[in-house]
Amino acid sequence: MPTSRWNAPRSTPPVSAARSMAACRPGSEREGRSIMANRPRLARWSMGKHQWLALIGGISLFIWGLSGMAHIAMVLFGPQQLEFMPSMRAIDMAGAVPVEKVLADAGIGKARAVKVVVGKDRNLLQVTVSPQAARRYFRLDTGAELAGEDARQAEFIARHFLKEQRPIAEIVQQTAFDADYPWVNRLLPVWRIRFAGDDRLTAYVHTETSSLAAVNNLTKTRLQNVFRALHSWEWVPQGLDWLRVLVITLMVGSLAALAVTGILLLVAIRRGKRLAGSKGWHRAMGYVLALPLLMFSVSGILHLVQSALEQPTSKLRLSPPVNVANARYPVERDWAEIAKGLDVNALSLVEGPGGRALYRLGLAQPGSASPKGEHDHSAHQGHKMPMGDSAIRNARFEGISPTGPALYIDAATGKPWGDGDKALARELGRRFSGAPDSAITHMELVTRFGPDYDFRNKRLPVWRIDYGAPVNATLFVDTATGVLADRTENWQKPERYIFSFIHKWNFLFPIGKVGLNAVVGSFMLALIGFMGGIGLYWDWRRRRKVPQKPLAR
Repeated sequence: MPTSRWNAPRSTPPVSAARSMAACRPGSEREGRSIMANRPRLARWSMGKHQWLALIGGISLFIWGLSGMAHIAMVLFGPQQLEFMPSMRAIDMAGAVPVEKVLADAGIGKARAVKVVVGKDRNLLQVTVSPQAARRYFRLDTGAELAGEDARQAEFIARHFLKEQRPIAEIVQQTAFDADYPWVNRLLPVWRIRFAGDDRLTAYVHTETSSLAAVNNLTKTRLQNVFRALHSWEWVPQGLDWLRVLVITLMVGSLAALAVTGILLLVAIRRGKRLAGSKGWHRAMGYVLALPLLMFSVSGILHLVQSALEQPTSKLRLSPPVNVANARYPVERDWAEIAKGLDVNALSLVEGPGGRALYRLGLAQPGSASPKGEHDHSAHQGHKMPMGDSAIRNARFEGISPTGPALYIDAATGKPWGDGDKALARELGRRFSGAPDSAITHMELVTRFGPDYDFRNKRLPVWRIDYGAPVNATLFVDTATGVLADRTENWQKPERYIFSFIHKWNFLFPIGKVGLNAVVGSFMLALIGFMGGIGLYWDWRRRRKVPQKPLAR
């Protein structure tokens, strides 16, 4: 049959050209055969390393997994305050003795903090002369000093939060951190109050902030001891801290290596159906648990190394002493006019720019419906006050500011100081950083706890001030008493975010602290059982040279 350009037979390209074309096509058979050929090699290499790491990794998983569960148990089942908000009472300075006279009669010319606080029976004037000394208290109506009142105030605060009526077995002022009250609690000095009873219920109270800094009992103390001994190895002498860091890094690093080799095995070995028995469960759960194991181990190592580089100290700093002699304006004389139409629930004397003494009037949150007398906490910025154990645990984790906006009065002249809270925060920033305002890159009011400023600081609201060069840090300042609440260097922030979101899983914050810890605990138990338990069992079988089926290709 004659051919034409329409029915001419197609020519077959030469073999070499076909191979060249196939090699150039992505996803070609050649690449597929290469990958298939390398899978057994990858599987053998990964299996060898996985088995070699099984013993040390399995032991490490039990050590850090179980001690991590001890921490979760402390959070979920440890002693908990029964009242969320601090005790509040409307401030009424009418008829009070002038603050300047009260302090002058007591021989106080300068003070670190001066403010009105809620006492058991009445509001009191609280004065902090020295950071580590007990606070001094004076009656507003007579100006008389109440000797030993700081201990009684601490007991009142503890009973308010814990609703505890048992007698006090011991009350001691604590000025340094220790094993039962470690530096992560931030606040000093505190009163350690132990109630009578076999459970050894102990409250740590910071009277300057009227807060329950920590609460322990016998069960929580035992869990803390387990955590410190197995998770952070605090029993290692300080001089051998480098060895502690090295050994923990190697052991926890074995977990990261197990996770990586396990993932490679899942990729290299494809099975049509699940293996029977414990091996099948070990492999199947690996799809779910390999990534969490990698997250826990890598973030834990980063936290370990950075913690070793940092000096474990509280960043809290009080302002320099305020010259109380400058508080000449008799605020009590004009109180009715000053507070007219306002719900004032806090009053303090702070130092503003240029050494100017200022009265700071803290107002209740809008919509809080504060009556005369006891303050109603039914609504704060639309937040319903938490009731019950679980709700309070979540609320302490998230934080709710007990106060609203603030007004300022010049303590020397009585004139309003219109610059306001933000200007005072900038002044505190200059005071604690030594840098000019031009170094500030960002400022905002913080009213909830988060990864940058968490619940351990206890104070809300605070101002966050981000500094560029030469400070390169973020400061959190409390304008109510002129305090530096916390400071974070820029180089510390990446690890803090990694530890918060990758190790502690705070990306689950929408479900609350109780739910978050329940989820993390469930994953940890699964890791211990399906990864650690089964892995150690098969490692024991292998070391006994029990015959096993050859690795499936």
